[in-house]
Amino acid sequence: MPNASVADALREFLALIELLDDAYWEASTIPHKDGLYDIISIFTTEVAELNKLNSQDHHFPYEIITEGVRRVVPKLERLEDTRDEVIQRTQTLIDFRDIVSSVLCILEEQLDA
Repeated sequence: MPNASVADALREFLALIELLDDAYWEASTIPHKDGLYDIISIFTTEVAELNKLNSQDHHFPYEIITEGVRRVVPKLERLEDTRDEVIQRTQTLIDFRDIVSSVLCILEEQLDA
């Protein structure tokens, strides 16, 4: 997703939060739940900051606001590598594959800039 706007980032981050919330409740171990909760918390904080922007500014290019999001990429990549072990439900797993790639593109675009 080249040059993601604030609206694009919000849409993808909210979808990821919703999906990871499902994965959290479906997870069978405490370490998996802890890892998912950590990622959810990081994105919830970023979304809260983005929501403080004026809605008329949502067409501007997205820029990372919180420090946690700068550091979450390795955690998302690790989750992506272990997704079959962590995410139990088939539909959640399929949806995760779609959403995580979009989120990683948005974040990597920012970190490479």
